[in-house]
Amino acid sequence: MIGLPSPHAAAAIALTIAAFYGFAAGRLRIEIVSLLTISVIALGLYSFPLPGNSPSDGLKLAFEGFGHYALITICALMVMGRGLVATGALEPAARLLTRVWRINKSLGLLVTLVLALAMSMMVNDTPVLVLMLPILAALATRGGMPASRTLIPVNSAVLIGGMSTTIGTSTNLLVVSIASDLGMPQMSVFHFTPLVLVAALVALPFMWLVMPRLLPDNSHAAGQRPKQFLAELRLGPASRALGRTRQDALRDYLDDARMIGATDDLLAVDDRIRLLASHETIEEVMRELDAATAPASLLDRIGAAARKSGEDLAIAELAITGDSPLIGRTIATSGIATMHDIAIIGIHHRRFARQGGAIIDSGMTMAEGDILLVLGTVPATSRLARLESLLILDGMREVPRTAKAPLALLIMGVSVALASTGIMPIAISALAGAIVMFVTGCVRFDKVGRALSAKVIVLVAASIAIGRIILESGAADWLGQLMALGLIHLPPGGVLAAIMIFVTVLTNFASNTTAAAVGTPIAFSLAHQLGIPVEPLVLAVLFGCNLCYATPVAYQTNMLIMSAGDYRFADYTRTGLPLVAIMIVTLSGLLVWRYGLL
Repeated sequence: MIGLPSPHAAAAIALTIAAFYGFAAGRLRIEIVSLLTISVIALGLYSFPLPGNSPSDGLKLAFEGFGHYALITICALMVMGRGLVATGALEPAARLLTRVWRINKSLGLLVTLVLALAMSMMVNDTPVLVLMLPILAALATRGGMPASRTLIPVNSAVLIGGMSTTIGTSTNLLVVSIASDLGMPQMSVFHFTPLVLVAALVALPFMWLVMPRLLPDNSHAAGQRPKQFLAELRLGPASRALGRTRQDALRDYLDDARMIGATDDLLAVDDRIRLLASHETIEEVMRELDAATAPASLLDRIGAAARKSGEDLAIAELAITGDSPLIGRTIATSGIATMHDIAIIGIHHRRFARQGGAIIDSGMTMAEGDILLVLGTVPATSRLARLESLLILDGMREVPRTAKAPLALLIMGVSVALASTGIMPIAISALAGAIVMFVTGCVRFDKVGRALSAKVIVLVAASIAIGRIILESGAADWLGQLMALGLIHLPPGGVLAAIMIFVTVLTNFASNTTAAAVGTPIAFSLAHQLGIPVEPLVLAVLFGCNLCYATPVAYQTNMLIMSAGDYRFADYTRTGLPLVAIMIVTLSGLLVWRYGLL
């Protein structure tokens, strides 16, 4: 029979429950809850120090998370992830997916799941899913599977991939760093990767074949067909369309694009191909045919201006308002290229969209409500919008600096290799990689704010503080004794499964980082009381923190896909609970086998 917890332990448990409630309720922002938690720990330990400690020791415990190497590592990895996105290093994978989906939908989903899992092993889950979202939405509009039947399976694959390495998610780094602080040997980057990959193979058939059948077809709510832009592609000497007919050059895109004024003549240098298609299809055709939508001299001028000013190029959609001086002009007579150094990629004529099958002419004048798709620097685009009374729609999308994509991949690869081989600690190799990303221009200093998440930084710092107070106050030992009473008669596999279930429940209804901070010290206490090695219990905590499939609030990527797939809460539970059960049974068995706990 165990006694009551000490006053400090009871206060630590109460604070942890309050923090969990704050994160789960969503009434306050995560940053606010995190800062309040840190403040309560600091003030509480300053006023009522732990036995044998001074008030200043309490302040150190509360705030040391901001200087913890785990947080530095997480920030460095976010910077490197930003470098991969900004340079377009992941876009070849996106183009591969589009080709495979055209061959076969089922095969396309399988390749998408495998690719999403592989990419998220090295890159944070969120950027990988952000890359996948527009691809899957576009494929759905082109006759692929409805987005509502692909987004949850792909999100699950991303989460499993993130679970498989110590750098896959910030939660993994947090568990490993707390365990290291408590005396467990440091884990390498791929220390537990084989276990997760085997579990992924077991779960893959469910995600591929069963999950889509459990999800609704919400394609009727997916919105309108993507805007169709009239574009005119110019063929240069290196174009892969030369010597072919227009029909032959565009045969892979005839389902997505409509040719205007097509002939059977063979294409030659300086010929034009006019087509009506979505923005994504136009860009894909340009890449495949090595064609341009503006004169080479204008593109060179825009590129030189971007290099001189240090600004990124951006693609934007600009709507023509009622008082714009462009109304009544054609693209050729608008003067946009000469006066603003802006290239017009295409134009969406609103009146053509209303008329449906009417014949469109590139000489049509612009009217209110038409939308221009333009390329230029961000300041030049903003100036054009201001001077010509245009409205920027949905912000601007930066054009990836593709010339630096191989360099960004090399930097990420070297950083991971140095950490995985033990040559450098992950904190040092990640920090060095982030610095090299800055020096080489893969990530610009003025864009670093897009890489770092204040929410993640404060949440990780608060989680480290919670983990320390749970341990130092004796709360972890007391909770471990309490859990040991119920687990003492279970075999090791049952103990591991129970720990995983406990942490999974916390993860799906609160913060996974806080679940990690609470679960890791408890795992240490249980290991000593039950006579089980520490490492498998710590891995059970780490795996449980990543099994966040069953609720939309469990992880930020779950929320990200909710509106895109028009999902309800029940859709997550219906597909997530079976997947959680598969992963817990498989991972528990694998841990028992690997650590000889039979």
